[in-house]
Amino acid sequence: MTVESPCVGVCKLDAQSICTGCGRLLAEIAEWSQASDSRKRAVIALATQRRVMMAAPTPSAR
Repeated sequence: MTVESPCVGVCKLDAQSICTGCGRLLAEIAEWSQASDSRKRAVIALATQRRVMMAAPTPSAR
């Protein structure tokens, strides 16, 4: 069974080269087509964590 790409069609990188749509790093996007299924699952897990962090409110500056 092949692991599907987490791409959601919102391909825009932030200042840290993280896609604001799927949460993958630019390097992870580049390696996707050659990655093993286990690596793809690991990338999806990392990207999910990044999206959660990106959505979390930042503490206000005082």
